Amino acid sequence: MSFEELGPTFVKLGQVLATRPDLVPEEYINEFEKLHDRVQPLPFNIIEEVLREEYGNSLYQKFESIDAEPLGSASIAQVHKAQLKTGEHVVIKVQRPGIIQKINDDLNVLYLLAELIETYIPESHPYNPRGIVDEYFRTLEFETNFVVEANNIRRFQENFKADEHIVIPQMYMQHTTERVLVMEALPGIPLSQEGALRQEGINTDEVIRLGLKAYLKMVFDDGIFHGDLHAGNFFILPHNKIGLIDFGVVGRLNTRTQAAIANMLLAMSKEDYERLAYEYVDLAPFTDRVNIDVFAKDLRELIAPYFGLTLRNVNLGKVLMKSAGIAARHHLQVPPDLMLFFKSIISIEGMGRKINPDFDVLKYSLQFAEDIAKTHFGPQRMMNDMTQMARESKMFLNALPRQLNFFLRKINSPNHAFRLKLNEVTDLKRSVESSANLLFLGLIIGSLILSSSFIFVHPTENHVMGMPTMSFIGYGIALLVSMIAFINYIRKP
Repeated sequence: MSFEELGPTFVKLGQVLATRPDLVPEEYINEFEKLHDRVQPLPFNIIEEVLREEYGNSLYQKFESIDAEPLGSASIAQVHKAQLKTGEHVVIKVQRPGIIQKINDDLNVLYLLAELIETYIPESHPYNPRGIVDEYFRTLEFETNFVVEANNIRRFQENFKADEHIVIPQMYMQHTTERVLVMEALPGIPLSQEGALRQEGINTDEVIRLGLKAYLKMVFDDGIFHGDLHAGNFFILPHNKIGLIDFGVVGRLNTRTQAAIANMLLAMSKEDYERLAYEYVDLAPFTDRVNIDVFAKDLRELIAPYFGLTLRNVNLGKVLMKSAGIAARHHLQVPPDLMLFFKSIISIEGMGRKINPDFDVLKYSLQFAEDIAKTHFGPQRMMNDMTQMARESKMFLNALPRQLNFFLRKINSPNHAFRLKLNEVTDLKRSVESSANLLFLGLIIGSLILSSSFIFVHPTENHVMGMPTMSFIGYGIALLVSMIAFINYIRKP
């Protein structure tokens, strides 16, 4: 409720955090999952003003008509049906006025909070708060630039041009700007609406098989996948065809991550938890703080009880997300794109459960995982790797004489000196300095006590509390210096 009150930037932040069990406790994730990116639609005259700012007087030279009633309204944009002057029926996505400034203001607050957290809560350093805000900023930057989304759509069109069962809407780039996106209106019904699966000639098993096949092709073949594939973005078209929309959030996977995902799925299917643990270790930045045996044991305790169950009984995406949380507890930083993949699996399973509660995502995914694993170690891939290795070796050998000559000139320079920094030497230096300081204070304290005692045994006229005044002052200073020395001793690092 607090995040909803703070506005669209924090709503989207909450939705991102809901997919990061490696960062956020489970009870908070359960709350963040309740956040919905739905807001009150703007009056059409405000939307029309944005369109006039983008197109000027040519607005109604491009569009025959624009429906005043929106198809949907979210925090960043509002969607309307329209018809072009050339007769095509399209959908236009219009950015809300002032949303960029509001997001920038909110991000400034988030950066300030992240900086305060890192400064005053040292335990937060492994979670990299400022890095999280940076990642979130880049996501919003792409999501609020509709030219980038239009280019994503074109990429997916190219990837699926040979698949007659997957329909990606046609883009009208000549009418698309950073604030307005114009694309073909799909004739089907989104899965989120009642009756989508009751259309004539629809085979639900075929729909889910084709949908999952398309998704796994994105992940394992193309290396770019839809990052927000929920029921509202999944259209059921006649003849068991599937339409996909809303490509503002996409995940990109390199070959190494694709192979790691395939190996993770294969490891889960064979209950090889040590292999699963090593895949996490290989993907994460290096750390020597992870204990593989304990990590694998924790993964086994999480996953083993679900082994062999169908989608009705287990949520694979949730299990993968929890495994990422275990990886974080073992000091491993899980790559953001891998977390986006886990989140998208949850969405895929949600749609699968809506269509067929017993469909086994893991079993079907393994077919693709085995293919990608074979490809990863196949002759063509090994030849490519050897070619790359030969190219890099050639570059290294070419640069070696020059670098060696530079190194020899450097160490032969009369002004050169080796710099060696060892943590143990630094600690030893600190200990010696601390001991020297304490010894110095000890000498002062001893001298004060001896001199005060010498004065004490020689009678004088002035007394304080039954002792000579100078002795009293000397003992007092010795006591004060002793207290300072003790405080410095217990506070030393």
